[in-house]
Amino acid sequence: MIYYVELIITNKEGVRDPEGETIQRYVVSRFSDKITETRSGKYLLFKVVSNNKDEAIELVKKLADELRLYNPIVHKIEVKVNRIEDGSN
Repeated sequence: MIYYVELIITNKEGVRDPEGETIQRYVVSRFSDKITETRSGKYLLFKVVSNNKDEAIELVKKLADELRLYNPIVHKIEVKVNRIEDGSN
């Protein structure tokens, strides 16, 4: 099976997000005063060949941890399967 696994990296609560603050101040606030905060992050999509969903997720988590795709002191990650294909053409 082929799993499309999303890795979403964002700043932890309480950690400043200058990019999100800038987007909020100069773009979002001019559009609507009902949106009170904007946070930015990084989105990566991996195409993983795996026997099951949990294995695919764990592989991406391990990759993110061991290759330091994020800083665990200031960032949090969310890993989830976006979609699944059976691998046949």
